[in-house]
Amino acid sequence: MTAFSHLFQPIRIGTMIAKNRLLMSAMSINFGVNEKGHVADQLIQYLAARARGGVGMMLVGGGGIHPSGVELPHLPALWEDDCIPALKRLADTIRPFDCRLGMQVMHGGRQSYHDQKVAPSAIPAPAVVRGVPRALIQEEIHMLADAFGQAAGRCRAAGFDFIEIHGAHGYLINQFLAPNSNQRTDIYGGSFENRIRFLLEVMAAIRKHCGPDFPVGVRINAEDYIDNGWTLPEALRLAPILVENGAAYLHVSAGVYGSRQLTIPSMYVPQGCFVDLAAAVKAKVSVPVVAVGRIKSPRLAEQIIAEEKADMVALGRSLLADPWWPAKADAGAVRRIRPCIGCCLGCIHTVLRLEPGGCVVNPDVGREYLLKSLTPAATPRRVLVAGAGPAGLAAARMLALRGHRVVVCDQDAAPGGALRLAALPPGRSDLAELIAYFVDQLERLAVPLRLNTALDEVLLDEVAPQLVVLATGSLPEMPLIKGLYRTQMQLCTVTEVLSGQSDPGHRVIVWGGNQAALVLADYLAERGREVTVLHPGRHFGEEMSSNDRFYLRERLKNGGVTLYKQVVVESFLADGVRFAGEMGDVLLAAFDTVVLADNFAPLREAANLLKARGLPSHFIGDAKAPRHLMYAVAEGEELGREL
Repeated sequence: MTAFSHLFQPIRIGTMIAKNRLLMSAMSINFGVNEKGHVADQLIQYLAARARGGVGMMLVGGGGIHPSGVELPHLPALWEDDCIPALKRLADTIRPFDCRLGMQVMHGGRQSYHDQKVAPSAIPAPAVVRGVPRALIQEEIHMLADAFGQAAGRCRAAGFDFIEIHGAHGYLINQFLAPNSNQRTDIYGGSFENRIRFLLEVMAAIRKHCGPDFPVGVRINAEDYIDNGWTLPEALRLAPILVENGAAYLHVSAGVYGSRQLTIPSMYVPQGCFVDLAAAVKAKVSVPVVAVGRIKSPRLAEQIIAEEKADMVALGRSLLADPWWPAKADAGAVRRIRPCIGCCLGCIHTVLRLEPGGCVVNPDVGREYLLKSLTPAATPRRVLVAGAGPAGLAAARMLALRGHRVVVCDQDAAPGGALRLAALPPGRSDLAELIAYFVDQLERLAVPLRLNTALDEVLLDEVAPQLVVLATGSLPEMPLIKGLYRTQMQLCTVTEVLSGQSDPGHRVIVWGGNQAALVLADYLAERGREVTVLHPGRHFGEEMSSNDRFYLRERLKNGGVTLYKQVVVESFLADGVRFAGEMGDVLLAAFDTVVLADNFAPLREAANLLKARGLPSHFIGDAKAPRHLMYAVAEGEELGREL
């Protein structure tokens, strides 16, 4: 019997039955379509991997109903009949996995990535997408409502099981609903009844083209979290009306581009952040309600269903990180789930830059159609992996899966390398879950993990490796800045502070403006330090996703951290620093500590030891070149596949 009995009960959605309470959210992944926007093998195999993993229902994301509403350039286009054969190949591929397949139909409105945007009113989006849209005339509104219906009809003809209308997240339907984006004075603007009119016409058009028995769900915002936006009282008023008009389920979300609470929150936001909104809607309707919002734990998902806060839960990023999340949860193997860490980098940040989506912790995303089943190594070898950070752990796991005899060593007393320290600042503990996942994997694969063990002659004699993988990481660089090494202030590095080797004083200067510097500033501010950050560059936290950086910047502001950028130091002084910045000349005094957290240098000294022995070696992760976690995990897994 499953450990999560509520989560793995079947559920009826209109005329359709799903095998469990798990819905894969529609995600605009921005890959897997051809030049006409027709579904290609890349997207089909990406979705098939998630269906194979056991989810009960899944949605294809960003199905465009009209060229004027293309949200992103590489999403399914549904406005002509020639899209049907490719959609049918997708439906036929998913069907053997007993997973109900749906399409989320949408129009981006003013949040579309092109220069011919249309919207209820000529008001630009508050964030992300630039440009003033053209206000729709009534004939165009009628045309677009019918375009929703025609697109849904094409999906049904292709063998899809259901449709979801995207009425949330600041896209066209939500723009009609919200007063801040709808300032029309005709029958589509002003009163509540007028603002919901377009959505009801869309629902009627879908019934016309798909028939009354085809399941149609609606994704709505319960809160826009923006001034003069759509609010919970209006959502509670709308929900029963949607059911009266044929909604088979309601999928309750929140937020728009530029909202105070982001639609796709980062690791700083509590898990289940929108569940209470779903619970409020559920109290008003009789059809199933879907909850969403950083639901990554099977225990939390089970609790939501057991406490009747929702009837289903939607998983998005969790299924990017691990397509087998449902099957593993059903088997009670929670520790084996590769965790989403809420960094928003591969899944959101890259997509908003109009690049193909991916996942920091799962390099396979988008490559499912290229990757074959793991094959045993032709010649298994004894491999020593030096460094138990994310790159080393990822490489060791993949090497062991392919049959190599692997030993991992690390000179620290705990695994994780710099990632272990990165998980210590406020709100960033999700990072430690990835370390725990890899350590659990190595235990299952019987890979020895030798901590407090340096890579030296004695270890090489004992292990006698035929190959060494160097994942030895990096350390902060010591910059050459006038007066820095003559100052009377305490001088230390970000790694020394986070590891507890150094204890900064009360007034601290942090040198650097990258992710390491900013999370350190937050860490110190929470501990009562007065912190000033000096950044020589033009932008803070450039390597972070915009979603993750948004919450961190808010924390820094609330914590009273002072930020300077484009800093050119004249000289560090006995108790401060004199510099020029974007606001002119500045003198800081009465400080007691400087923490270096700007650039990092790879640790590669071990290569000399291996060279003397004639041992082949490979550098990965920060030992190759300091950069983001995404590259560390990907390099580790790629090396494991290749050797």
